Amino acid sequence: MVGGGIIGLSVAWRARRRGMSVTVLERGACGQATSRIAAGMLAPVMEVEFGETGRRVLELGLRSAELWPTFAAELAQAAGLEVELMSAGALFVARDEDEARELERQLAFRESLGLRVERLRASDARALEPALAPSVRLALAAPDDRSVDPRVVLAALRNACEREGVRLREHAAVARIELDGDGRRATGVRLQDGGRVGAGALVLAAGPWSGELAGLPDAARVPVRPVKGQIIRLRDPAGPGLLRRAVRFEGGYVLPRADGRYVLGGTVEERGFDLAPTAGAAYEMLRVARDLVPGVGELEIEELSVGLRPGTPDNAPAIGPGALEGLIWATGHYRNGILLAPLTADLVTEALENGAAAQLPGACDPLRFTAASGRAVPTAGTAS
Repeated sequence: MVGGGIIGLSVAWRARRRGMSVTVLERGACGQATSRIAAGMLAPVMEVEFGETGRRVLELGLRSAELWPTFAAELAQAAGLEVELMSAGALFVARDEDEARELERQLAFRESLGLRVERLRASDARALEPALAPSVRLALAAPDDRSVDPRVVLAALRNACEREGVRLREHAAVARIELDGDGRRATGVRLQDGGRVGAGALVLAAGPWSGELAGLPDAARVPVRPVKGQIIRLRDPAGPGLLRRAVRFEGGYVLPRADGRYVLGGTVEERGFDLAPTAGAAYEMLRVARDLVPGVGELEIEELSVGLRPGTPDNAPAIGPGALEGLIWATGHYRNGILLAPLTADLVTEALENGAAAQLPGACDPLRFTAASGRAVPTAGTAS
């Protein structure tokens, strides 16, 4: 397993529970990169985008959202840590007439997909969330969307993996994928320190670094790019209560935690691997959030963070066997890595067990990016 974020750790935990021998290779510390920065919205209804790709990602998101309550309960039991889902729903609010017209379009789109949404007048929205500004013009409610704290999930996944016997090798950066003599099968990886790790089957869950690894033939490569996102973490000294639901607006969101903390995000920037936080992004996020939720201005700033989302050309994930035998992709989740973790773990472990017999959704097929037509057949029973 290459990558120790929420996707890699979820797959490792599930695969180990099914009796496979699992080693996780993480370039830094497990769970300390983009997964730790993420807000943790389990919001397929709010996140759905126009277009065919949006519909495909929605299908995956709805399936994974259904898995989250059981996934969280099983993880909590395995790890000995509580993994709480916040289930109050979410609001999408408009600040002016232009945004209100766009929100009507968003509402009609979601209704056409059969999603449970509700149009709310400004007064009704403020009745649900009194902290909203009087200037709010219109709102869309998504009562089924949830959220979770990724940092809690990552701590639980680490505990569960260690208890189950997953080997976690941190600060073990992978330099290249190694192939067999005819270049058709992945046989392991070469580390940057010169060491080699062999594998009966290799799972690539390295987030935005997945597309950077050497050794992969061009015809078997999935293009993954980093998409920069800046997030501010805030704290209310008075405790929870300012908001109960996630409040989304044009260009960002405010997401409450159960302990009186709030996550304010998140920018979408095509800046390569740039991890520098910027004053301009922080100012703009705070300005807009304060216009909609004036109480945000009284919160204390705890952290300004930057993460790199893994995006593909169509911003849908790549999950499952690709063109190279012995290699399974689990990357490209873009803005939905936390949401799609349970489904990805199930799909990848199914592929590890069943190989070519695995029935994977076409929406996430890695082969859509490759010139080859063959499908990889991983060796069942092992995952490294």
